[in-house]
Amino acid sequence: MPETLLERITLLMLVGGILFEIATGVLNMQYDYVFGFSFYDAHYYGAWVFIAGFVSHVAIKLPLMIRSLHSRSLRTELRTSLDETRPEPPDPDGLVATDPSQPTVSRRGALALVGGGSLLVAVLSAGQTIGGFTRSFALLLPRGRDNGDGPNDFPINRTAAAAKITPGVAGSSWRLTLATDAQEIILDREELLGMTQHTAVLPVACVEGWSSTQTWTGVRLRDLAALVGVQSPTSAQVTSLEESGSFNQAALQSNQVLDPDSLLALQVNGVDLSPDHGFPARIIVPAMPGVHNTKWVRSITFKGGLT
Repeated sequence: MPETLLERITLLMLVGGILFEIATGVLNMQYDYVFGFSFYDAHYYGAWVFIAGFVSHVAIKLPLMIRSLHSRSLRTELRTSLDETRPEPPDPDGLVATDPSQPTVSRRGALALVGGGSLLVAVLSAGQTIGGFTRSFALLLPRGRDNGDGPNDFPINRTAAAAKITPGVAGSSWRLTLATDAQEIILDREELLGMTQHTAVLPVACVEGWSSTQTWTGVRLRDLAALVGVQSPTSAQVTSLEESGSFNQAALQSNQVLDPDSLLALQVNGVDLSPDHGFPARIIVPAMPGVHNTKWVRSITFKGGLT
């Protein structure tokens, strides 16, 4: 009885974990955060629940699997053709059907069906990352793209319209605030363009499964920290012009601020960012999930040693 109860718990973790991932994932694609918690953190922990349930279930069923591997019925079955399905003899757990229906598909057919389906999904989704002629097959592209075939033509997670970013707040009146506990510096876009620019080839890797590598140009975050008097930043808080949403701000750690390729990006692929890709300025940091590469940056607050 305790073993049966534990088995049911592991099945609950398995099925519940995958249903949770699918349900919240679909809601996330629709920007419908009715669940009220961080989608990114919840998916991380949900995956661990699924993995724990899977490992525990295998451990519980391992003795039965080992016994089955040594059973005469399995050895007999393995000697038959892959296209031939025979009823199994009754087992002590009562899991074998007493009057099984005739098989509708062979093992080889089942493998071909699953393999073909997996290949089809790959073909219909891979074009969003590979690009080029493969984009014509990317019928499962989860996001739109921007500016036709221009330099800003790569996937968009959240558009400027969806974020309610208007030219009134992201136009010529836009200013960036750099802050510490002791002081503030306010810069316009022309002043940022007048600073030393750095170019890096970095991907935007979305937690939804797509990625897109582009060439970004802007001011290093560590240079902005130094400008406001923080030579040894321990963290940075980035805030967006976007007033609401789960990802209108992001916390960066010391190593992320100090990385030589971490930028406040002003351009991509040699041209200004489009509104949908974060104009007038966005964050781009190596190996950081795309949702934390904040677009339409309003302010950056640095913590650390002041000069």
